Amino acid sequence: MSCPFPGMDPYIERPEIWPDFHDRLITYLCSFLQPVLRPRYLAVTQDRLYVVEADRPIWPDVSVVRTHVPRTRSSTGAVLEIDEPAVFELWREEVRQPLIHIVEPAAGNRLVTAIEVLSPDNKLAGAGRKSYLKKRDEFYEGGANLVEIDLLRAGEPTVRISAEQRASLAPWHYLVAVTRRWPSRQELYAIRLERRLPRIAVPLDDEDQDVPLDIQAAFTRCWDEGPYPELLHYHGPPPGDMPVAETEWCEQTLRKAGLRSP
Repeated sequence: MSCPFPGMDPYIERPEIWPDFHDRLITYLCSFLQPVLRPRYLAVTQDRLYVVEADRPIWPDVSVVRTHVPRTRSSTGAVLEIDEPAVFELWREEVRQPLIHIVEPAAGNRLVTAIEVLSPDNKLAGAGRKSYLKKRDEFYEGGANLVEIDLLRAGEPTVRISAEQRASLAPWHYLVAVTRRWPSRQELYAIRLERRLPRIAVPLDDEDQDVPLDIQAAFTRCWDEGPYPELLHYHGPPPGDMPVAETEWCEQTLRKAGLRSP
């Protein structure tokens, strides 16, 4: 079974499926890049880590406890009672997000270009977005190019241009942003749901030509060799908010693929 959609499959955005797809796509993008980068450069996968910390009350509805009240001596020998505090459990989780580094081995594995496939927490307010934007600034300040592949309809885009500049683009559902360190600029590939994913130019050092990356080819291989034909049952509309016209287009596409009753 082939993917029924010509480009991105919106059903992959389901929360229970996306993490598997994200990690697999990173692997296939890396394998597509390797032949066109050698011999000067290599594509390697790395992990970006950040910690999510929260607190929550841990008082049960009903509890039976044995108390121990510390005794405080005073000049009169009286025992002072300590006021009862509210108790919270601190919860910390380390989140791992893989990405691709294009490095130059002859220069001590110098980072030339980073490639990120965005995750939902990169686009929603919180620790994940803050960590991502901080790391993105570090890439720029360190002299590296950056490619951001955003295949999620939900959330706030991470591109550097303003909302007014984004509105000037042709209608789009997905974005690929290529930020060049020099000359300093951002190139945007605006992608509609109904179209194939783009072939993009990945920048390297100033004196070297860009290398091509066919995101659709990597996506197709990821979809074909992954578990998605069995996982994606295509029941109901795609996840998230979607205008009526686009929902109907998805229905028609699935019907043509034999995945919907006439």
